[in-house]
Amino acid sequence: MADTRLIQGRYRLLDLIGRGGMGEVWRARDESLGRRVAVKCLKPLSPGHDQSFTRVLRERFRREARVAAALQHRGVTVVHDFGEHDGVLYLVMELLEGRNLSQVLEDNKHHPLPVTDILDIAEQVAAALAYTHEQGIVHRDLKPANIMRLTDGSVKICDFGIARLGHDIGFTSRLTGTGIAMGTPHYMSPEQIGGEGVDQRSDLYSFGCVLYELATGAPPFDLDDAWAVLVGHRDTQPEPPRTHRAELPEYVEELILGLLAKEPDERPRDARELARSIAAGRSGATYVPTVVTPPVTGAGAAPPQAGADDAPLRPPAERPEQPASREPRLPSWTRGMTTGHKASAAASLRTTPPDAAAGLTGEWIPRSDARRPAEPVQPDRPTPPPEVLAALVSRHNAGLSLGRLGRWEEAGEVHRAVAAEREHLLGPDHPDTLASFYEVGFTLSRTGRAADALRQYERVAQGRARTMGDGHPDTLAARQETAYVLGQLGRHFEAHQVYTAVLAQRERAMGSDHPDTLRCRHNLAFNLGRLGRLEDSYRMAQQVATGRARVLGATHPDTLVTRYEVAYALGQLGRWPEALQTYREVADARAQALGPDHPDTLAARYEVGISLGRLGRSAEALTLYRDLVDDRTRVHGPAHPETLRARHGLGVNLGRLGRWEEALAEARDVCTIRERILGPDHPDTLVSHREVAVGLGWLGRWADALTEYRRVAAARERVLGADHPDALASRNDEAHCLEQLGRSTEAVELYRRVAALRQRAGGHS
Repeated sequence: MADTRLIQGRYRLLDLIGRGGMGEVWRARDESLGRRVAVKCLKPLSPGHDQSFTRVLRERFRREARVAAALQHRGVTVVHDFGEHDGVLYLVMELLEGRNLSQVLEDNKHHPLPVTDILDIAEQVAAALAYTHEQGIVHRDLKPANIMRLTDGSVKICDFGIARLGHDIGFTSRLTGTGIAMGTPHYMSPEQIGGEGVDQRSDLYSFGCVLYELATGAPPFDLDDAWAVLVGHRDTQPEPPRTHRAELPEYVEELILGLLAKEPDERPRDARELARSIAAGRSGATYVPTVVTPPVTGAGAAPPQAGADDAPLRPPAERPEQPASREPRLPSWTRGMTTGHKASAAASLRTTPPDAAAGLTGEWIPRSDARRPAEPVQPDRPTPPPEVLAALVSRHNAGLSLGRLGRWEEAGEVHRAVAAEREHLLGPDHPDTLASFYEVGFTLSRTGRAADALRQYERVAQGRARTMGDGHPDTLAARQETAYVLGQLGRHFEAHQVYTAVLAQRERAMGSDHPDTLRCRHNLAFNLGRLGRLEDSYRMAQQVATGRARVLGATHPDTLVTRYEVAYALGQLGRWPEALQTYREVADARAQALGPDHPDTLAARYEVGISLGRLGRSAEALTLYRDLVDDRTRVHGPAHPETLRARHGLGVNLGRLGRWEEALAEARDVCTIRERILGPDHPDTLVSHREVAVGLGWLGRWADALTEYRRVAAARERVLGADHPDALASRNDEAHCLEQLGRSTEAVELYRRVAALRQRAGGHS
């Protein structure tokens, strides 16, 4: 398929825009009509694959095409054509410009979306569901990845891949009998889990799960064990959303909990009624639905406070109790189901037995770069067939490839599935099982889920210590990653202790110049800076940079990473001329080694701008930031967080040059986009609000500045706590503003309050 680039002499494939468990989606050109389209291709299966399984998959794909092509609504993706070319089934759809809700949540670091955005999405999806349900079609796999928000703000439901016609039960029963996944665990209705008949109210439940995640940052049962997730949907009342987000309007919580009723009869009758509920809530009218919202019991503790690492809000990862008397039991097809990160654009979580769908979960082109062959299975377990172990090796490598491409969410899904199957087949302490759980931890740490990553790494470190010994390189690697995520969590003293212990063992076993030893010392230097030991951090970073240049070369990416850290330490020490010189050298070297548009190159250029500004060379910084904004926009897009960060730097330097009207306009524009993209309480958004306040103050508009300063202070207190340093700094800004307005009594009182909070926080530290 990819080799020909042309399908049926009409659809020319241009570039890959998505990959899932069933196939790939390409941006393409319809040569006959001269328009851009999206083409979805089903992955080819190996010739030796079970033919009955192949027939079912082909039937399912054709079914998707016929069902989807019959739908004509502004809220549903338009299907233009479908067919088969050289043995590969394809579906031609309209090309959508935007992000699915999984990507929207990921872009927002899994912080809750603004209420207005949630309601706007809810209204549009309700209208689309009302239409599809009236056609007798149930989606059956409604989740964030299947709902697109386009650049113009409109919303579309995508992928009716497991939709069914309400009157055609026999076909769906045959599909379900194969064990193919019919839904995604975190968004499945209780009746779907129980294998019972489903209707449009099952989609409403799934949509309730989506809205819960948009409103709180996590789905209602945010657990890493699929069985526990399914039991939670079936037996456990979800925690009220306002438990995790107190400012959420009460009517939004009631609407979501109504959709999440366990019994279909207790949910809204249909999507039309849901739409009326949303409209009534937005208008402030009182709307009484025709359902009774089930009582909510067992509300949990107060919502967790987001820390400086922007950890998303999510419910405690506890396993729900499963009442022994509840029937029916979970159906047999759920056994062995694995799960991972929820809102992900990756493929649906697979529920088939480990060897049933190997042809769909590996690479399109088989790979042979396994890290190592599977090791002997523990003697008390039956030996799995070699082809099953080989398939798991291939899938493990596929996950590694996704990680190398920076597609961490998809990589995490693959590694979780492989880890669960290896644990079942090989045992929990088998080296291959532990290797998979190690990769799960790595993907979690790279997607901001440090607490979850810590649990995985601790598990791996303990297992490797038992089977390989404390000093084995693999054990040390797991312990080193444990230290890294402790640092992500702000637990820098604990991280320091782990790094120091691991470094001693690495130096003893491998020598001081081994790359792994140098990597550990680099991390230790970074952590020393976070402990405030700036001179120690600088000296160690310098030593590591010298060692890496000697062992790896002066332009090796690892060497440049350490030199970047040297520059950061110099800046922290106030040695800005040296920091500037080092950042420039790193930026030039990265441009040569990695390319001018590589994210690391652009990051170094940004730090050059910071250094110029700190040295009072704002005109040079302004020129640099203008160029950087252009390059970031070209590479990442105008609304990317890094593009906005460069624009923020531009605005700061406009202010330093006294061009406050321009600075204020830039700050307001960046603030508006950040609020929409990142959310109103995101740290970057609040920094922009403060910059707006600074500009207003310099222009003498102190009353307006006071409003902004108070907004920032209130948000930081709400998210971080009243005694957090950032919250206290914001209250100091507010007090200064009150002084400028001649309200000295209020200012003095606020200064005293801040001083008392600082003293109390210092006493607790």
